Amino acid sequence: MFDRIKGANLPCGGDTLAEGIAVKEPGSITRQVVCGLVDEMRIVAEAIIEEAISLLLDIEKTVVEGAGAAGLATLLPAKNGSPRPEFEGRKIGVILTGGNIDPRFLANVILRNLARTGKIGRISVLLDDKVGALHNLSGIFTRNGANIIEVSHQRIFGVLSAKSTQTEIEYEIRDSEALDDLLAEIEAAGYAYEIMTISGRRGSRSLRH
Repeated sequence: MFDRIKGANLPCGGDTLAEGIAVKEPGSITRQVVCGLVDEMRIVAEAIIEEAISLLLDIEKTVVEGAGAAGLATLLPAKNGSPRPEFEGRKIGVILTGGNIDPRFLANVILRNLARTGKIGRISVLLDDKVGALHNLSGIFTRNGANIIEVSHQRIFGVLSAKSTQTEIEYEIRDSEALDDLLAEIEAAGYAYEIMTISGRRGSRSLRH
């Protein structure tokens, strides 16, 4: 629809949560109505739609499908976190349309948004394979108010020394600021680590060292 109205040639297709508005070819009658009544049309990233669904569920206790949350998604900060000053100080009405979302997808959206905001995560840390090593590392999590959900060890694949173990820890934590404090203490203790995020990995020293 954006391409038709704007005369653009943006790529279309692929999986999306907004299935209700993911049509291959907009209808001619619908295009005429949009051209006559709509002043502006915007495109939002898939991650912002996920955030909108989570916010509606968390704050408004309202289950909305991806297409229905697209309106709210346009009001949220852009992907780089920059605010939208054009909405500041204004009263905005948002139409929420449809709650037809698979419970499994809804659960994934909630968990992904918790991971995106830094409230849950997974970190891989290189440890000496000896008594007390995990105890010392877990103490850092405790001091920073992080709850350890799951721990797994890898002693064979991707580990350079038989005296080392690659330990993956899934955790939950208060917010991204608390996560920064946790990572700062892990790095100060000299551990090599990688933290897995929705967008990829980040770390201090490579686990290969």
